[in-house]
Amino acid sequence: MNVNVATADWTKTALADAPFEVKRIGRYMGAQITGLDLKKGLDEKTFRALEAALIEHKVIFLRDQNLTTAQHVEISRWFGELEVHPFRPEGEFPEIMVLDNHKDNPVLSTDVWHSDTTFRVKPTKYTILRGQIMPPLGGDTLWCDMEAAYNGLSEKFRTMIDALQARHDFKNFRALFTRSEADQKKLQRMEELYPNPLHPVVRTHPVTGRKSIYVNPQFTLHIDELNEDESKAVLDVLFAQVHVPEYQFRFHWSPGAIVFWDNQSTQHYAANDYYPERRRMERTAVCGDAPF
Repeated sequence: MNVNVATADWTKTALADAPFEVKRIGRYMGAQITGLDLKKGLDEKTFRALEAALIEHKVIFLRDQNLTTAQHVEISRWFGELEVHPFRPEGEFPEIMVLDNHKDNPVLSTDVWHSDTTFRVKPTKYTILRGQIMPPLGGDTLWCDMEAAYNGLSEKFRTMIDALQARHDFKNFRALFTRSEADQKKLQRMEELYPNPLHPVVRTHPVTGRKSIYVNPQFTLHIDELNEDESKAVLDVLFAQVHVPEYQFRFHWSPGAIVFWDNQSTQHYAANDYYPERRRMERTAVCGDAPF
């Protein structure tokens, strides 16, 4: 699959004509959108500018939006078909995944660096997360620019990993299944639906054509072309890149804030420093394509 240069050019045109303001916050990524009330919905021009800002800045946020769940879903559908997360119970809005953590419901592995659902053949494209109930302290979300992380590697190392592929698994969600016969049947069904896909270690963004590291400690098992020791050594180097502060962007939540991010070029980590206080979020996710 090749990147269409003409497709990439539309982002500059759309941003130049944006009916809102975009203020870059982070060195490599992260921008605040102002002058836009999402409660009024989107039109084609505004949507194209918003998606262009998302592709350009990788993480964009708006404060004081105070959307309803229905409005959240409606806005999200502009970006594409929405996922229903396979490991979360469905409710009135199956596209919504509720993340409601407190002393009686500790977090399940959101405090591990990852790109969403890389255990799918076609992982998540964009994630749209809305803050509802925030703890008095803590609960920030961090992102790492995996394009910057890739560029920070030596040229020889980049050349070595460019053609490699890694196998992924929903390994963290396996903790949801007990040893009961019923749960083991459910687990077997999930293994049939998500049979350890292979993804490139280095992903090319379908719009910008830029390369990013596309392995993560949450879902990546090993690199297929290497033996066990070699795979671990290479993955350890790549996993460590997310810890470089210069590549990171950190967001302090407030009720009513909403954040959009591009999983094709970032990883994220939800700081679990608020336990046992409560933090409630609602999330939608846009279906993606097979990485290349």
